[in-house]
Amino acid sequence: MGQNWVETETAGCDLGDVRLNRRLGALLEALGERPGKSLPTAFQDWSNTKAAYRFFSNGSISEDKILEGHFAASALRIRATDGPVLILQDTTEFNFKRATPEKIGFTKVSTGRKLKEGRYQKHAICGLLMHASLAITPDGLPLGMTAAKFWSRSKFKGAAALKRKINPTRVPIEQKESMRWLDTCACPPNWQARRSAACMSATARATSTNSTACRGTRDQLPRSELRRPPGGGWRHDHRQSYGAGAVQRHP
Repeated sequence: MGQNWVETETAGCDLGDVRLNRRLGALLEALGERPGKSLPTAFQDWSNTKAAYRFFSNGSISEDKILEGHFAASALRIRATDGPVLILQDTTEFNFKRATPEKIGFTKVSTGRKLKEGRYQKHAICGLLMHASLAITPDGLPLGMTAAKFWSRSKFKGAAALKRKINPTRVPIEQKESMRWLDTCACPPNWQARRSAACMSATARATSTNSTACRGTRDQLPRSELRRPPGGGWRHDHRQSYGAGAVQRHP
């Protein structure tokens, strides 16, 4: 990888200090050359490794500020693309081994043991979650991320105990994790302003809820409606719109 891609992805990023901007570029370049490696392995010298640790421990830097430049670069690529753009959404879990997981948060993983009702038993571990939206063309060319949301959970006693305390059907969607599908849905309106074709959000079928449908302002495709042909690329068999009007016609 050359440095040109780093400059492109950080051009719209402002961390409030030119030195921090330069450090972010150096981080991206080093980690891009050695993806999946630890910071000491990626930098291969102690001074740059310490600078990277200081960067991540800086309280004035957030994931939103780091990703700001990439989102801006994604917007430029989307505007320059002819034809429809698919926005693929999904959630990724990051798990860690920590002596004090409370500082990061919790998520849950399957133990492999199946319960009587058919579900797999899960237990809490240290981790966080990321729900991201990735823009691609129908041919499968990635254009970049359009949104990302990070969160973690407090330690819980299990779903059954939680349901005894709180009725999930009475909780507003703003207080549920399901809100992530709305927060990261498709392209921001200002990204669409200069496009002749629509952005279509491809989501899991679980997002076809009344709240999602009523608030949706752009086309949405359940992920199961997408078909990937043998030669690559994407197509959808039945274009479905889940706008507020459709919900009103089918109460």
